[in-house]
Amino acid sequence: MPDARRTDAVLLLVALVWGSSYLSAQTATAVLPVLVVLFARYALSAVACLGLVAADRKSGPWTRDEIRLGLPLGVTQAAVLVVETYGVAHTSAANAGLIISLTIVITPLLDRTGRGGGLPPAFYAAAGVCLLAVGLLMSGNGFHAPRLGDLLMLAAAVIRAGHVALVGRLAVGRAVRPLRLTTVQTLVGTGLFLVPAARDLPSLVHVGAAGWAQLVYLALFCSVFAFLAQTWAVQRTSASRASLLLGTEPVWAAAVGIALAGDHFTPLTGLGAALLVAGTYWGQATERAHRARSASAATPWAPSGARAPARPATPDPHLTTAPAPSAPAEDPACPSTTSKTSTTSMATSTTTTATTPTSV
Repeated sequence: MPDARRTDAVLLLVALVWGSSYLSAQTATAVLPVLVVLFARYALSAVACLGLVAADRKSGPWTRDEIRLGLPLGVTQAAVLVVETYGVAHTSAANAGLIISLTIVITPLLDRTGRGGGLPPAFYAAAGVCLLAVGLLMSGNGFHAPRLGDLLMLAAAVIRAGHVALVGRLAVGRAVRPLRLTTVQTLVGTGLFLVPAARDLPSLVHVGAAGWAQLVYLALFCSVFAFLAQTWAVQRTSASRASLLLGTEPVWAAAVGIALAGDHFTPLTGLGAALLVAGTYWGQATERAHRARSASAATPWAPSGARAPARPATPDPHLTTAPAPSAPAEDPACPSTTSKTSTTSMATSTTTTATTPTSV
């Protein structure tokens, strides 16, 4: 398989894994308290990350920035995961994956790093389309008061956008390694959820093989594997291509919810899903073009034959010390960047992490 196709396949696999994380989180919270699920997911991810760090003996010691950044970002990431996991427990997996994709259009409103001037009118038009789409998704079989789970997922999208913007603001000009930063975040999350979940931890003993399979899948695949695979892939392709492929996460979330969880789309929710995907892509493309124009205008004049300094673009704020991207990559469930940003998913992440939401 050619390298380009292999890279595309890996990015699509990451999007699929993150999209499926919402159903896995929903299944896990059906047999365990939410806080126990979060603690187990963080703890398993932390053990895996520490093992990978120990195996990587050539990368040198921890840096002060990796620890100093990982502590506050671990707290904000935990906030994302709490709201996301409670949200997915009270709505459909399809709706959860679609609504959280609003992070893509909310993040640029909070993140001014690397972008000059206000956003163009087209971006606000795209955001309006997304809000209309969320209204249709929340309507279900007819217009009624919004469901608790949908409102929580909407709140999670706002919190995740803030997390991604914070990643970009803190990471500028600092050299941090994604795996080390993610490890610190997972350790912080493990510590934060240990005390609240302590009373119900004995319930883990009574969880069957299916329950443990969901927890392992969330921790090792939706978090550790997805984040490392994303990091590998985005280093081998363009930011725009990576954003496009990772942006299919809500589509996979809806497909998995319909195929495996029996979620049903009425004409209204189907229209909402289509409008939300279209609106997020439109908003993302508009913001990216605006950022590129701003960077070009800010580039100092260079003599003929000389190259102006390049500003590398990447969909994951954890992959570089350059200004953060317009939207996450992290799965709230995936450690990141995410990165959705995740960072991420809800990935125990990262954040994001990528220009797309990191999943549950």
